[in-house]
Amino acid sequence: MRYSQYFVPTVKETPSDAEVISHQLMLRAGMIRKLAAGIYNYLPLGLRSIRKVEQIVREEMNRAGAIELLMPGVQPAELWQESKRWEQYGKELLRFTDRKDAEFCLGPTHEEVITDLVRREVKSYRQMPLNLYQVQSKFRDEIRPRFGLMRGREFIMKDAYSFDVNSEAADSSYEKMYQAYRRIFQRCGLRFRAVEADTGSIGGSSSHEFMVLADSGEDAIVSCTACEYAANVEKAESRPFPAQHAEPRDLEKVETPRKRSVEEVTGFLGIPASGLVKTLLYVADGQPVAALVRGDHDLNEIKLKNLLGCEELEMAGEDVVERVTGAPVGFAGPVGLKIRIVADLLVEGMKNFVTGGNASDLHFKNVNIGRDFTPALVADIRNVVHGDPCPRCEAGHLEMWRGIEVGHVFKLGTKYSEALRATYLDADGKEQVIFMGCYGIGISRTVAACIEQNHDADGIIFPIPLAPFHCIISAVSMKDAQVVAACEDMYRALTDAGVEVIFDDRDERPGSKFKDADLIGIPLRIVVGSKNLADGKVELKVRKSGEVSLLPLPEAVETVKTLVAEALNQ
Repeated sequence: MRYSQYFVPTVKETPSDAEVISHQLMLRAGMIRKLAAGIYNYLPLGLRSIRKVEQIVREEMNRAGAIELLMPGVQPAELWQESKRWEQYGKELLRFTDRKDAEFCLGPTHEEVITDLVRREVKSYRQMPLNLYQVQSKFRDEIRPRFGLMRGREFIMKDAYSFDVNSEAADSSYEKMYQAYRRIFQRCGLRFRAVEADTGSIGGSSSHEFMVLADSGEDAIVSCTACEYAANVEKAESRPFPAQHAEPRDLEKVETPRKRSVEEVTGFLGIPASGLVKTLLYVADGQPVAALVRGDHDLNEIKLKNLLGCEELEMAGEDVVERVTGAPVGFAGPVGLKIRIVADLLVEGMKNFVTGGNASDLHFKNVNIGRDFTPALVADIRNVVHGDPCPRCEAGHLEMWRGIEVGHVFKLGTKYSEALRATYLDADGKEQVIFMGCYGIGISRTVAACIEQNHDADGIIFPIPLAPFHCIISAVSMKDAQVVAACEDMYRALTDAGVEVIFDDRDERPGSKFKDADLIGIPLRIVVGSKNLADGKVELKVRKSGEVSLLPLPEAVETVKTLVAEALNQ
């Protein structure tokens, strides 16, 4: 491809409405253009990178035994009403009626559609295992679309669905997809973690998120320094600390005038935050509940909600706190509390700790579980912190990362097959419910996440597998016939070898060409100038490392071919 004949509308200034670096650089590099809030045109460079992700995904999905199909983006309300998600999904589901007043939605996901298809076509255990996938545009009517392709309303996604005869077979399908996803993101050239995650609104028994590591990531994740354990902070666990060994001291009331926060109370009493237990009041399905965590830890509301098995969980208002504890906010404690109490695992092992006194300006010292109060439940309900011991091995500890979710795999079980009556006949002729799995990858989001992970002050630094072009040839002067001829020779040689090359044949200043090459993130750049060419050499620059080499023309061609082949065959 010749730059002068291509469509690359780069801009120098950073757009004012672009908040994250991937949005800024994709706009500046001429990869995308906004049509409406959260809806973008994919321009040629952006589309080429998106197609690279799609190709890798298709190859690995096919290798894992999945079969591609394509389902409609418009879905009838009846299917969503069968699964009970028509009312549950919320305003992100864009609903509309056709000319006959029939209700439809734009598909944000396709569990209902694929389950309906399979229940009509799959009747026997002999037709499974079955794994069907598609690559398609989805639509979710986000209340605040932002960050470009990171959180758009319309986006390109690969979603796959597995169908099996029982839970054990479903586990096997899940493992195949898990390994396929690892290969996909390795081939994309990305640094990532596969983390244990909460199943959320999709449902199911367990799931893993695939997170691209980036400082700008919205999600907090943890991983072990010694083993492969990793988890979203919503799901992450740690190995329990040893229980404290100390003789219980007498319970003591202490006046703490106007001291409400952990910092104020511990500073006033001269104790560390780890010696205090916070009593947090919540309302779970209309009933008040107290959650206890150590003063230096944060409660994990998702863990608490899952533990309680409630539909709705919210922090109690001031009126509820005063009614339940008899004290204003900031002085709640478990001693004498007449509601259900849930304690974190680490609280169970504490001795002689400080809590609120359920009266204004009052706290208790030397509180002990069993003597002063008894929790109804003891479980892991806190967020892990950096340095916590790994729950899977004894050699490592947990470290914190920021991540961008680009893939998610779920064990759905029978949630949708039961709701939509997707059944089969087993070997004995008995009707059984199909077991399902669900596996998604954000195709367009992966490109944006790649840029969040790979950039510098000059622009994008694409890994070779996702770069719109592998190499750019820049002619210092298009008026020098020898320079142009050398560029043409290398362009043909690299193209014939399967290297994707763009030849910058514009009549522009060299500095302008180099800035554009850095901005759009082409991994390898060959610069052909008359001075070096007189010695039979050209300049080869590796975008990621900044390494520059002067090489004879044939060697430059072979070096580029080798670097590209190594990156694509990893």
